[in-house]
Amino acid sequence: MEEVKTEALMQSVRGRLGLGRLLPLGGPEDGTWITEQAAVRALRRRAAGVPGIRLENMRIGPVPHEPVLEPVVRPPAGALPPGPLGIEASFTGSVTLPVPQAAEQLRTTLLEAAGEELGLSAATVDLRVTDLHEGPEADGGPQTAEDAVTPPSRNAPTRSAAPATAIEPLRGPTGELADVASAVPGVARLTAPLGGHPVRVTHQDDPPARHIQIQLAVAPGRHPLEVARAVRDAVTVAATSDVRVPTTAAVLITGTAA
Repeated sequence: MEEVKTEALMQSVRGRLGLGRLLPLGGPEDGTWITEQAAVRALRRRAAGVPGIRLENMRIGPVPHEPVLEPVVRPPAGALPPGPLGIEASFTGSVTLPVPQAAEQLRTTLLEAAGEELGLSAATVDLRVTDLHEGPEADGGPQTAEDAVTPPSRNAPTRSAAPATAIEPLRGPTGELADVASAVPGVARLTAPLGGHPVRVTHQDDPPARHIQIQLAVAPGRHPLEVARAVRDAVTVAATSDVRVPTTAAVLITGTAA
């Protein structure tokens, strides 16, 4: 029994590490975060269109020594506060195309995609050329879930992401909030990669207050930040329809689709 519990805990830790950082979307009033894994996958899809570029590794994190802001709602555990973010990526370039030109196009593409398609406040893009390859074709498509965020050592064995588990149906008031969130246009599905359930409600007694956290994946063609705002508003209205208790909501986006 102890071995089963230990293995379950290790799978949970591996899955959490595979998600990477929890990055702020929008401003401090938006109450929205996205996993680094989901953001990297979205940016890699855009980078696939840059000629001559083969993306290798990418990380997204806070810009050192830049000020951050206090979110207006309680963030998910370990989430970064709102503030400027930096993108770091390594790539190989084509011997048939000028590397500086390709790198500048990649930098522009990543900045535009981060801001316009996701809502990330990306301020910097640091690129590193690791090699040159033959042919002008691009190859910036997504890697495996973990490789896209944290590249394994060359000597380390390949490790798959933690297996997905079915989410038990929620009942009662929490289940009703889950139904409200699921019905918002642009929500592909509710998720629970952090463990537990996709909708969590916590209560505070003094002074009375409630906080709701929702984890979800965004449907293809929908803007993550806009969907998250709609979910946050819908869930907050539903939660306060019968009980007049100050209520806040935070949204964590764990996946986006092309």
